[in-house]
Parts: sequence; C-alpha cells; structure tokens
Amino acid sequence: MSTSLFERLGGNDGITRLTSDLVDNHLANPTIATRFAKGNIPALKQAAASFMISGTGGDNVYKGKDMLAAHKGMNIAAAEFMAVLDDALDAMTKNDVGQREQEEVLFVLYSMRANIVRV
Repeated sequence: MSTSLFERLGGNDGITRLTSDLVDNHLANPTIATRFAKGNIPALKQAAASFMISGTGGDNVYKGKDMLAAHKGMNIAAAEFMAVLDDALDAMTKNDVGQREQEEVLFVLYSMRANIVRV
C-alpha cells in the first residue's frame, strides 16, 4: 500500500507549517500581496491548512467554499495564479518537501486554474 500525500507532507503538523509559510509568501509577494493584506491572516492560514489536509488524504476538515465559489468575481489574472504557484514551490522547498511531492501538489493546484482565473 502506498503512503498518502498527506503523510508524505508530514501530516497535520507538516501541512500546517507548509501552508503557514505559503500564506507568508503571499503576503510578501508584490504580485498578490494586496489581495491578502487586509484579510484575517490566522483564519486564512487555518483555511489553507484544512484545505490541503483534506485534499491530500487527511481527515475531511475543510468546511470552506469550493474553489469556484471562493474566487468568483475576484477577476484573478493568470500572472497572479502563477505567483501563487511560485509561492507554493518556495514554501515546499523551505519545508524540505521532496521533488515527487512538489510535483503532485503543483499538479493539483494547477488543475484548479479554471475555477480561479478570471471567474
């Protein structure tokens, strides 16, 4: 039996650290920082962690909106979406996430593009 992506990312603790760094990267990224600057950062970090925990094989703890509902009307540009992916890659590198896991996470994130960009 293969190990789930959730386990390979370090379970709840590893994913919580990873997504915290990811949100910090967003706040420091000039391409997208204004989208996050006035938000509730602790709540955003919690939502990001629960989303990734649920989406990678952990407990189904995400109770937020689906990606289309969460991004509808935000008019997110393709460059902003790519900035998010770059931030994710940087956070994974910082957290010593393996190459295979990085590829899997980026694949999943990119697969959501149609529900995020210009919706």
